[in-house]
Amino acid sequence: MTIKPGDRLPQATFRVMTAEGPAARSTDDLFAGRRVVLFAVPGAFTPTCHRNHLPGFVAEADAILARGIDAIYVTAVNDIFVMDAWLKASGAEGKITALADGNGEFASAIGLTMDGSGFGLGLRSQRYSMVARDGVVEQLNVEEISGKADVSTAAHLLSSL
Repeated sequence: MTIKPGDRLPQATFRVMTAEGPAARSTDDLFAGRRVVLFAVPGAFTPTCHRNHLPGFVAEADAILARGIDAIYVTAVNDIFVMDAWLKASGAEGKITALADGNGEFASAIGLTMDGSGFGLGLRSQRYSMVARDGVVEQLNVEEISGKADVSTAAHLLSSL
């Protein structure tokens, strides 16, 4: 079953990069008591994700945060080392926090997986953006085609905040 507005995010464990190295953070650690933007990409450094999706969130980070958002997160079915390198290479460090969902457990739990086997990618997350308040989904924008970034972009999300 796919998550929808009004649903609570399921309990999951993400990997985040800290000054001490990789650390585990739960859904509660990241979402409780906060209003956050979470966007998901099929893969760090993949063409649409790297050239079209992430750059918009980097460029609009200050404007998004100014609309009552406490944090901006990006998740993908990648390990935290790849996610961290991607944010650094993209100028997103300090603006966006990577939530590595290396085994795709979160993507599966919210019903937003895609099969990228045809491209050698295996199970991945669908492309989406969401706003969650205290762990409850307020807004969800899922792309119908994984290679496109239209309804899940920072500009689209910002227009609805």
